Amino acid sequence: MEFYNDVGGDPLKPTLFELVAQEQLRDLLQPALKYVLSVFAQSYPRYLLRIVNRHEEFYALLMFFVERHYLRTQGASFAENFYGLKRRRVPLFKTDRARSAAGGVFPEEKLRDREIWRSLLFLVGLPYVRAKAQDYFEELGGGVQSDIIEESRQSPVDESWRGRLRRLYKAAYPWLNTSFEVWLLLYNVAYLFEKTPYYRPWLSWVGVDLRRISADDVRAAQSIMRKSAKPTPKGFLALLKHTLRRSPRLLLDSLKVLLPTAIFFIKFLEWWYSPSSPARSLSVSPLGPAVPPPRLLAPHPQGIRVDDVEYGVCALCRETLSNAMAMPSGYVFCYRCAHDYVEKHGRCPVTLVPARMWQLRKILV
Repeated sequence: MEFYNDVGGDPLKPTLFELVAQEQLRDLLQPALKYVLSVFAQSYPRYLLRIVNRHEEFYALLMFFVERHYLRTQGASFAENFYGLKRRRVPLFKTDRARSAAGGVFPEEKLRDREIWRSLLFLVGLPYVRAKAQDYFEELGGGVQSDIIEESRQSPVDESWRGRLRRLYKAAYPWLNTSFEVWLLLYNVAYLFEKTPYYRPWLSWVGVDLRRISADDVRAAQSIMRKSAKPTPKGFLALLKHTLRRSPRLLLDSLKVLLPTAIFFIKFLEWWYSPSSPARSLSVSPLGPAVPPPRLLAPHPQGIRVDDVEYGVCALCRETLSNAMAMPSGYVFCYRCAHDYVEKHGRCPVTLVPARMWQLRKILV
């Protein structure tokens, strides 16, 4: 992103690519966490199965505490802070040029409780509502073609008001979801061409905009850490109490390293164990394992003889194979010979094993 740092008149304004990247990181957290919980739930179903079944609620509660911590301490969401961005409270009146040139972090730019709770509403609440709406749409059979599952023929149509509401929701949800995505796309395009300072429509209602973290922000954060630093207590019990008191904050602060590392590790495992991974290409042939030929059944004493039949000759008509067709027993005859014999006798002419017309397999050479 260094190439885009000097694009435009505002060096602290993030590019659309940075904003899209932080959203993609945030979208990867939920499936990565669900994958990890699903793997461990197979070994510990008593403790984790309920969490996996209610994953949306569990993830929303977890991200509520994570995002709340980062908004209060870093002034940004988890993904925004990972990409070096922050949320700045938009003042009612523009800052004069003389004050802006002086630099520094102004107190009126820091997030208040109102901006934090409004940000949590769209960082946690909106994704949760969209996930539940998508799950309910799929529960009603949305996204599945009617010719695959014929629900109208298997069950009668519910004519109650609840059934009508379900059908209305099933028909309206794709259009509403598409309209919402188009709305977001239009805001992205408007932000890209500097027609709006907000890349999301609700940021104006929240009262914040996104900025890059500057050197003034880093110095201000270091100054706050030096002022809040306390001497290490003496004594084992005091040290243990101090460590336990600081452990939740240390854990939340370490998530900026732990979660992206976990996502990379999970994606690496998925790639490594995929069919096209180097591990499989080294141990397995690219064409797959060799399939052994089926075991040829022994001829029946009362069947026709094939000992004196040359290779490539039909044992029924004693002529060169024409449009070869294989029996379930493994013996090959002409298509017309095999078709007529099975239609008349219903068995293999060599082994006398029962055969049906649908069991004949044409051989493509």
